[in-house]
Amino acid sequence: MTRLLFGQSYFLRFDPKLWDAMQPYPPLGTLYAAGFMREAGYSVALFDAMLAESETEWAAALDRERPDLAVIYEDNFNYLSKMCLLRMRDAAFTMAGMAADRGIPVIIAGSDASDHPENYLDHGADYALIGEGELTLRELSDALTGRSDRPLESIAGLAWRETDPDGKRRIRRNPRRPDIRDLDHLPFPAWDLVDVERYRRIWLERHGYFSMNMVTTRGCPFHCNWCAKPIWGQRYNSRGPENVAQEMKFLKETYAPDHIWFVDDIMGLKPGWLEGFSAAVARLDAGIPFKCLSRVDLLLRPGETEALARAGAEIVWVGAESGSQAVLTAMEKGTQVEQIYAAAAALREAGIRVGFFLQFGYPGETRADVEATLGMVRQILPDDIGMSVSYPLPGTTFFERVRDDLGERRNWIDSNDLAMLYRGSFTTGFYRQLHTVLHKEYRMRKSWQALRRGRFDPRRTAGMVYQAATLPFERRKLDRMAGIPHEPARMTGESMPLEEASRPSPQ
Repeated sequence: MTRLLFGQSYFLRFDPKLWDAMQPYPPLGTLYAAGFMREAGYSVALFDAMLAESETEWAAALDRERPDLAVIYEDNFNYLSKMCLLRMRDAAFTMAGMAADRGIPVIIAGSDASDHPENYLDHGADYALIGEGELTLRELSDALTGRSDRPLESIAGLAWRETDPDGKRRIRRNPRRPDIRDLDHLPFPAWDLVDVERYRRIWLERHGYFSMNMVTTRGCPFHCNWCAKPIWGQRYNSRGPENVAQEMKFLKETYAPDHIWFVDDIMGLKPGWLEGFSAAVARLDAGIPFKCLSRVDLLLRPGETEALARAGAEIVWVGAESGSQAVLTAMEKGTQVEQIYAAAAALREAGIRVGFFLQFGYPGETRADVEATLGMVRQILPDDIGMSVSYPLPGTTFFERVRDDLGERRNWIDSNDLAMLYRGSFTTGFYRQLHTVLHKEYRMRKSWQALRRGRFDPRRTAGMVYQAATLPFERRKLDRMAGIPHEPARMTGESMPLEEASRPSPQ
């Protein structure tokens, strides 16, 4: 039986902020592809980079498994894979080269490979899958192993190098294939390939509970003009609520997680979906506390937050982005600042905590816009926050708008980079200092809130006093940095110091 070794290049060890947070999740998209190919009759194995020390463990897996095909299949449900971090791109190049050196054909799939297949084909990969990968992978594997005599030219969603009659090598890129619409007929992720007990030990030791990941949709139909969508474009497809509840029940009975992270861009897109899901969870006794992502306007639909609460939501993260309506309008976010306040109130009324994703640095942002966002956080005081700066990726309106202002570096090194990659209103240093100011004030106010509610913690109270004492200095430093002319980030190995890292992100 033909043997496929699956891997991916997101090494938690290579991302200092998230390694410090230590909230690891297996590569869900990779597990879906492995389960799909096993159902198609292939023997599959997994190299899980998430907890690996380096690429040398991939080399050991290649030697141990001796696969017929090496498939570096990035987890398209991990938003950090969509960001195409330079450290992970280099890891993928190294992994492809290791397989190529052993004479093993290499197939690559993921957001960066969909945007830039030539980079991977130049670094050891033989084939790149463009967009959603399962069907293309099956057809390609069948062709390579002799299961079919289908020519490569007929396989949609495939890129590879071929030789012209004059001997020149060029990239051949076939048209994209339509996305899979009936997601309920896909097999569940191949969880048996994962060392689940190792994940459980890490979670219990660091956090006192064990979390696993699930997904209910693929894609997002909204038009935020900074959001890159190299896999599913402007489309989305959804699993049925019953199918999701059945998988949840399977995980509950098989692995007994204490918590689930739904990694959808937006959970519960369809009107009534969450109501159907909460009913299915109750009927199947599948309930597990969870966190998910949503939009503030969707949360204001009648019954939405109540259905989330019945289904087991503990915290819902929303893309608040900015407290300035001018910025939200420029982003084509399609939401209003007033909806952010209303959605936060609705979630809390339903007994659900709320987390804010905040984005600074969008073109045209003023200091007043920055202060409006800080003021919004101050007033709402969400239960958690995550900060980023605008990140131009190919295929977005935002990228085209700032293309001429981009510097020589066009990707972050790791998730803690926060580099301004184009000539924006303020410098990278300003936004890194803003990160410090935002989190220092936020933690101070959260500690004061807890103290006022009678929850006294000596360590937290001492931290509050320190933050209050040092915040004015950090504010003055931010003011000084606001006047520094901005040049785009250079090709350096510098990223944000770990001691300035934010609280753990939802990842």
